[in-house]
Amino acid sequence: MYTFKGKEYPCCTSLTMGIIGGKWKTVILYHLIEGTLRYHELRKQMPTVTERTLSLQLKTLEEDGIIKRKVHTSKPPLKVEYSLTEFGKTLVPLIQSIADWGNFVIEKSVG
Repeated sequence: MYTFKGKEYPCCTSLTMGIIGGKWKTVILYHLIEGTLRYHELRKQMPTVTERTLSLQLKTLEEDGIIKRKVHTSKPPLKVEYSLTEFGKTLVPLIQSIADWGNFVIEKSVG
């Protein structure tokens, strides 16, 4: 058994999927590979995600130490930015491989 943040996983792959699995987490991480994005910029990149789902997924990724949330309160309106942590950056090769495989599937199905 593997334990991460108080949750137990039967194997290392289930731990990985527990952290980045689901419909939106890998999409969020993919968009953050290039750098910091504000909430509304992320929302624009993913027009079919609901605001509630996006907020919950961002919160979970932050709790797991994958992304960091920075709030700028110096002047209104409130500005919230998201970026990968150093720990989160270790996922870049994995996320890029997932994206590359998706492109491969699309290219093969067209021909």
